[in-house]
Amino acid sequence: MTQASLSAARLLDRFINAGMETLLTGSSIGLEKESLRVSPDGSIAQTPHPASLGSALLHPYITTDYSEAQLEFITPPFDRLQDALACLRDVQQFVYSRLEDELLWATSMPCVVAGGDSIPVARYGKSNAGIMKMIYRKGLGHRYGRVMQVISGAHFNYSFSDDLWPALQELRQDRHASKDFITANYFRILRNLLRFGWLIPYLFGASPAVCKSFLAGKPTRMQEFDSSTYYEPYATSLRMGDIGYQNSREDAAGIKACYDSLDGYIKSLACAIETPCPSYEKIGVIVDGEYRQLNANILQIENEYYSSVRPKQVPDRNEKPIRALQQRGVRYIELRSLDINAYDPLGINEDQCRFLEILMTFSLFENSPPQSELERREIDFNLAAVAHQGRNPALHLQRQGKTVPLRLWATELCEAMQDYAGLLDSVHGGEAYRQALAAQCMTVRDPELTPSARMLTEMRECGEGFYDFASRMSHKHERYFRTLPVDREKEQFFSNAVETSLREQRELEESDDLSFEDYLCRYFDESL
Repeated sequence: MTQASLSAARLLDRFINAGMETLLTGSSIGLEKESLRVSPDGSIAQTPHPASLGSALLHPYITTDYSEAQLEFITPPFDRLQDALACLRDVQQFVYSRLEDELLWATSMPCVVAGGDSIPVARYGKSNAGIMKMIYRKGLGHRYGRVMQVISGAHFNYSFSDDLWPALQELRQDRHASKDFITANYFRILRNLLRFGWLIPYLFGASPAVCKSFLAGKPTRMQEFDSSTYYEPYATSLRMGDIGYQNSREDAAGIKACYDSLDGYIKSLACAIETPCPSYEKIGVIVDGEYRQLNANILQIENEYYSSVRPKQVPDRNEKPIRALQQRGVRYIELRSLDINAYDPLGINEDQCRFLEILMTFSLFENSPPQSELERREIDFNLAAVAHQGRNPALHLQRQGKTVPLRLWATELCEAMQDYAGLLDSVHGGEAYRQALAAQCMTVRDPELTPSARMLTEMRECGEGFYDFASRMSHKHERYFRTLPVDREKEQFFSNAVETSLREQRELEESDDLSFEDYLCRYFDESL
């Protein structure tokens, strides 16, 4: 056992001996899932966001991501995992009840892509806030191309109980202000999630192949699976690899988010938002009287910076996310590295969530020193290596200047998490956490159990390309949602949310008293 592991074990023992373990029961979980609306043949829908789903700008549970056709389902935070999953199920059932002749695509990677022009950019109405969201997305299209923007994923949002922090602060004999202690510990978790984050695409990656249309004839190093599909034999999550949405240009410009502290994180992103980028200046901001992007800086806004994890605070309307963090500290962590689970109609399942909750708890107690430049490079290398080669039995990752076999490191992590799984079972009752961890331990021992391997095996056995597999699963999930019993009370709840969101959008548009140019200046002039 390393000194760091020994320190974490001692802290955990003191935590348990002090009778604090019940404080872990008040944690909150929220889920998000992106999903493309597609026509029955799998092509991206060209229809506007359905009015029957409400305002994409203001609906609390149903919005859009990059494209008009890319729905995003959002649950509020729940203190019971089952309630979060039930809400994700209910909102998707409601959406299917309002869709006509369209499907929700079952995988992260899109198919039947007819180039960037076939991807309609999301629109949010006439309000200044809505116009800003649309222009931001137009800027993403100009900077990175529209196609990679419609790759979909799932997010796991997690916060510990408010009651946990004062007890843990006393245990650690920390005398900082409560807000600062909480934020420092969330950054402790964030750094560990970055260190160990490669484990998530290994265990849950579900994008080992892509439809050839996704690349639009561009040269690739991927192998041909069949006439319609490219793949990499050992890939786990091509979505998280170099064909996905990455900030390579920001890295080249020397911009890298700092996770050593909240102050460092804010300063690093603020620098990127304020620093002009010559290649983006060539795109232009206003061309022929129309905005192409919000500005020509390295980042238009902080959300443009891609990361597998983010510190989050709930912003007030029109408040910058980093301003909200600066004012009120970290409220929860957003884990963004999950592929859509093609084998579950919800896109994520209970075992995955329980494993992630164990990982969050482990990351809170485990030692988490500041990240060196070497470690930041190792984190990037490991994530890319697992995305493209994760199931390769010969794959070695980088750790503290040395190489280590992936399977060895993954086994060490699973063993280290055993006590945390047992602790969560003891406070929640039952064996669900230990069972969830045991299932992933088996997946570490046998890569053929990973979703990525299962997909490729099934495609071979069924004589399918990636499109055929994804289409079959999409229709299967549609049948699941359309045959669920209808709960009239829940249906009315979501119908009310539709009407409320539409009314609020009308009120917002009528109340705007600034020109868009003045609105944008005021937004970016907000001091930090």
